[in-house]
This record gives sequence, C-alpha cells and structure tokens, in this order.
Amino acid sequence: MSKPDTFKKDLSQRLLSRLEPWRGAAGWRIAFSGGLDSTVLLHLLAELARHQRLPPLTAIHVHHGLQAVAASWPGHCRQMCQILGVPLQVIDVQVRSGASLEQAARDARYTAFEQTLLAGEVLLTAQHRDDQAETLMFRLLRGAGVKGLAAMPSHRVLGKGQVFRPLLDEPRALLERYAQEEGLSWIEDPSNKDSRFSRNYLRNHVLPMLTARWPQATASMVRSAAHLAEAQGLLDELATQDLALADTPCPWPWLAVPSLELAPLEELSSARQRNALRYWLSPLTRLPDSDHWAGWDSLRDAGPDGRPIWRLADGQLHRAEGRIWWLSGIWLKDVAGSQHWSTASQPLHLPGNGMLHILGDIPRGGLHVHYRQGGEVLDVPDRGRRDLKRLLNEKGVPVFLRGRLPLLYRGEQLLAVANLPGLDADPRGDWRLHWQPPTNDHSLR
Repeated sequence: MSKPDTFKKDLSQRLLSRLEPWRGAAGWRIAFSGGLDSTVLLHLLAELARHQRLPPLTAIHVHHGLQAVAASWPGHCRQMCQILGVPLQVIDVQVRSGASLEQAARDARYTAFEQTLLAGEVLLTAQHRDDQAETLMFRLLRGAGVKGLAAMPSHRVLGKGQVFRPLLDEPRALLERYAQEEGLSWIEDPSNKDSRFSRNYLRNHVLPMLTARWPQATASMVRSAAHLAEAQGLLDELATQDLALADTPCPWPWLAVPSLELAPLEELSSARQRNALRYWLSPLTRLPDSDHWAGWDSLRDAGPDGRPIWRLADGQLHRAEGRIWWLSGIWLKDVAGSQHWSTASQPLHLPGNGMLHILGDIPRGGLHVHYRQGGEVLDVPDRGRRDLKRLLNEKGVPVFLRGRLPLLYRGEQLLAVANLPGLDADPRGDWRLHWQPPTNDHSLR
C-alpha cells in the first residue's frame, strides 16, 4: 500500500490528467450531494485549485426534500464549501411521482443542472467504477441494447455545457480511503440502505456476492462496458453514413420539421434501419423498447395510399410523399377558425401556427385567413377554377401539412395558399403570401 502522501498525490495527478481537456472551460460546476463521492471530488478539486490554475469552481447542491433528514443536508454542504472556499448554489426541486422514484429524482436533478449550466461550463460529477459496474448490471437486467450496456459515458453534452465524470475509473474503496485519511465528513443517505430500490439491492446484496467469489468482477464489468461503448461508437459511425443517404433536402425548405427520404432506408437491412433510426431519433424522443419497433415495420411497409403513424413517447413519426416526418409539440395540435386581417401591411400572428406576411402590394378589400375544411376552389392562371384538394395532391403536400396551410380570402373568394409556388401569389405577381411556420425546439435536431 502506498504511503498517504504518495497515495494522495497519485490520485490528484490522475484527476488532473483526466481534466486536462477541460482546462479551458468557462467554469467547473461540481455536483455536490454531500455524500462520500462528491465530497472527495470537491476536496480534491479545492486542493488542486490552490496550486493549479483551474477554471472557476462552483458547487451545486440539488435539494429534493424526499425525506425529513434531508432538511439538514444543504446546511452541511454550505459548511463544507465555506471551509474549502468554494461558492455553493442550492437548488430546490420537486420530484414527480411515478413508477420509479429513483429515476424521477435523477430526472429532476439533471434538469436542474441543465438549467443552471452556462455556455462553455462543465459539470463534474463523482460517479466511480463501482457505480459503472452497478449501472451495467442494472441495464443488463432490463434487457438494454449495446448503447445501454455501455453504461455511463465519461462525458456528454448537457444543455449549454458538458458533463464529465473524472472519477469513473476509480474504485469506491479508494475514495473512502482518501476521505478517511483527510478526515472528511460526509452525509450518509439512509435511503441508500433501502433495498426496495433496485440499484440499492444490486449495490448492497448482488455485487458484494459477486466480488466475494470473483474479486475482479467490478473491474471486468467496467472493462466490458468500455468495449460496448467502443462498439456503440462504430454503430454510430455506421448510422451517420446510412443517414447521409436519406438526409436529402426537404421539398419545402421553409418547413422546419425533421424528415428523411424513405427509399434509401428501405434498401438497408432491418438491423441497419433500426440502428440509423435510433441515432436519428435519440435527440428527439425517448426510444421504444424492442417490442415496440414493430411500429416502424408497419409504417415502412404500409401501402402507397396509407397514412401510417408510429406513435412514440414524445411525438409521432409520419410517412408521406416518400419521406418520414417527425412531429411533436405544437405540430400535434390542430389549428382551426378564421381571422380578419385588418392591417395586412403588418404580419398576422396565427395562434399556434406561426406568422403570415404579404410581400408586395397589399390586395384591396376585406381580407380573411382560414384553414381547409374541404371543397375549396382556387382560380389558377391559364387553368381556370381548380379544386384545392387536387392542387395539393399535384404539389405533393404532406397530409399533416395541409390543414395548417393558411388560406387567404377576400370575402368568399380564395385568393392564395401560402408558400406554394403558383398558388401563393396573384396572377400579375404584385404580391405573394408568405407563411413562417411555428418552430418547436423539441422537434428540431
């Protein structure tokens, strides 16, 4: 066993080496629960800051208030941060009730972190090697795929910043030794002993049995997670290549809805289709489990006259006009009604449907904006009166878009359909009807 001074120096040097890529960050935020792991990380960083030029350090304590004893934890964290000279921010959160209290608490915690991080900042969290092995086993029992079994990544994007886990290669026993030798005090969360929680059961019962029989079990599981992370990286590269063939320009460049051309995807094997779609959908929605991928097969294989929809956790995948379209948020809400456009020289705000402009000379007369109800007729230059439904078919307008296209009327006369060339302007070209569709951050890649 190394001497105390050498042990501390070695751990500090390993930590500093892992943090080297992040030395230019705008700030380092430390997720500080007050428990053993985050206390060691905070202490190590505060010590390094005395001798190294580091980004500004700030600790963040997220207070869930899930148990009465937790009321004293912010005070403990303030005292520790005051001793170490590190500013502390305490954030109170509400944990939503649900099937998994563990997951709900984690979601609340990371939502708070995401909302707090500023551009260029890095959130440092104290997960260690034992946590990684526990995560791998937990996900294995849930039937996770390659990405899930890769366990926790060492770093990832979070909001405007990044999350980095600098202690992921260190065993918990080593952190405990450091805390004891430095005389640190930390919070012992009584809920960690409650084996009704799945992770606690693994931590308190299963992993000790495994390591008693196979002492290197934790290290081996972490090594397997690293192999799986590498495999996932290769799958991501393959997905990027496959999506490049399907990510063709949308026929409607003003339509900010994620979409892919279907034909290039159909040429891939089923496994490669799923791999590409997982990669494409992951920023947009929580992904379905294996049983629900049958929805993709149904959407892909629907007949040419079908209007299939694959409903996922955070939106819907539609198939139309040879493409698949991701709709979520405001795009899943219907629009209806009519509006009088009294000052057509000014943009018209369409509730739930963006903005409408008239570019050029304003047509005379009382103007109104409506949406499709069926049976509309439009005078088309050199073609006479034409049924609007037929015109939309000719233009290849997706079904989900047809009910949202603003229609400009003067009295009972349909003058124009926004944004559709040949239908969006008057015959002489004196004006054109331009629509800015609604934006939805959750539906954009």
